[in-house]
Amino acid sequence: MFYSNLLFLAVVSHFGAKLHRPRLIAMGCFLMGMGRRNVLQEQRGLQYVLSKNSGSNMWIYVFLGNALRGIGETPVTPLGISYIDDFAKAENSPFYIACLQTITLLGPMFGFLLGSYCAKLYVDVGYVDMETVTITPKDARWVGAWWMGFLVSSALLLISSIPFWFLPRSLPKQGADEDQPAPAGERQDGTDDVSKNNFKFTEIAKGFLPSLKRLLGTPAYFLLLCGSILKFNSFIGLFTFKAKYMEQQFGQSASRANFLIGVLNLPAVAVGIFLGGLLMKRYKLSVVSGAQLSFGTSFMAYLLLLLQFGTKCDNIPVAGLTISYNGTQSISYDRETLFSECNRDCSCSAEEWDPVCSDSGITYISPCMAGCLSSSGFGKNTVFHNCSCVSASYPAGSSTSVKLGQCPHAKDCSRSFTSYMAVSVLSSFINSLGATPGYMVIIRCISPELKSLALGIQALVTRTLGGIPAPVYFGALIDSTCLKWSIKKCGGRGACRIYDSEMYRYQQFDSLTMISVELSPPPADGGTLELDSLMPEEEEKEQEKEEEKETEKEVEKEEEEKRKDEVCQEKDTQVEKEKLDHHTDDKKESEKETPHSRESADQQK
Repeated sequence: MFYSNLLFLAVVSHFGAKLHRPRLIAMGCFLMGMGRRNVLQEQRGLQYVLSKNSGSNMWIYVFLGNALRGIGETPVTPLGISYIDDFAKAENSPFYIACLQTITLLGPMFGFLLGSYCAKLYVDVGYVDMETVTITPKDARWVGAWWMGFLVSSALLLISSIPFWFLPRSLPKQGADEDQPAPAGERQDGTDDVSKNNFKFTEIAKGFLPSLKRLLGTPAYFLLLCGSILKFNSFIGLFTFKAKYMEQQFGQSASRANFLIGVLNLPAVAVGIFLGGLLMKRYKLSVVSGAQLSFGTSFMAYLLLLLQFGTKCDNIPVAGLTISYNGTQSISYDRETLFSECNRDCSCSAEEWDPVCSDSGITYISPCMAGCLSSSGFGKNTVFHNCSCVSASYPAGSSTSVKLGQCPHAKDCSRSFTSYMAVSVLSSFINSLGATPGYMVIIRCISPELKSLALGIQALVTRTLGGIPAPVYFGALIDSTCLKWSIKKCGGRGACRIYDSEMYRYQQFDSLTMISVELSPPPADGGTLELDSLMPEEEEKEQEKEEEKETEKEVEKEEEEKRKDEVCQEKDTQVEKEKLDHHTDDKKESEKETPHSRESADQQK
């Protein structure tokens, strides 16, 4: 699945940006659904036959199914995000992408809950009598019904592909004039205008290498890509083995670990991503501010990670591995320490793993290694009696019986686990606050026509250099802390049954620390990375145009104000003239009236 995804990422991202993106996403969902069904097409009607040299061709179907699933997953993220970003306003795009990523987390959340349920069911449920199964979900040998989740997710993927077929090729730009015609070569109903839009695959293919060169030649994008690789390494290493860490360090079952991740960690991540997008929209953060927010949240999450690894539980006392048969604390990787005087004559196998627990809290790797002579009960309720190694370690009168199953961790371990989960949830929330700003920095630092390709190349490079090596070297470091390996029936090393939890914690912490330290800190002089100066010429030109438009608007406003002032001055002048004329007329009339009044006075005399 992973490699098929990588093979098609760059090609689909480049070609898909110039084709019908929603329909490509629909085809991807359909292929993912069919890929999951292909994994299970030979599950039915199996007959089990005992064989020492068993072999199966089922891996071929699993491989083909995962390959189809990987191909189908390819167009969803790069084409979907670029589709939304092309539609939305610049200030609304972070919020929409945050909503998309938040809703996207509902899938893993549902997956973890479904996985938790399936992990409680035995792998061969429906084919075997569960009364005969002597192990529990907390046992290291337990295998859950992993195949059941594929059935449910396959049906949901096929249903989810239907709406994408009816979406238009492109949406009208938010805030644009609704009467504005669709861009050349496109119609809003999703059909292609063949006369105006005659894309040829050869022409698109010719533009791939120049586009890739332009993309990788953008300094800001290249630096962000390097940072994404390191961050993805730590994320994959931590997330892949998180459930396993909870199992080995705190004694949680696989079912409970998956359930807690699904109901606690993932909702915190979803809320963080949503709030990160909301912050960018509310405060209209620039590219530089978004980069600073992304780095700051990552650094704070790393500091919380230090606290997270401060919570711990001691190793489970296992005779011959983490504690000697006389009760002395000692870690041993030597198989000879599994034997003692109390079981040396019992002809026990050092490769067997069928743990039993004594009343004193010490686990023995098998009833034989405990020196037990008899048993009672059936299935999971089996109890072994007269165990010589138990009586040799403790004073007379104490119980010499052991129960089937591994001893649980000490009671104080539950408090440590509560602290671990609290810090883990807080760290997940703070780290996810910078996810959307970081995504928007990548989108904004490249040319608009390169968005799909940029997201595709980022996914390709981070998954290749982060997704492939991280599980390998993290897994190798974890395997180096294994105290007891199982042996397959056909020979060869199997799964690890118990780890040195103290060394496991140190190995995982050290590897994450080394990766995190490699992430470049901010400049020592307190300066910031000038992302604006590293943006491509097209973006700079667009910014210059916007600045020119704003300048023109300001000039126009000033001219309008001047015109208004001139009009007001003209009105005032006219009013003053009218007043002056009126005053002059009054004077003249008064002068006319004065001689007339004199004449009338003379006549009276």
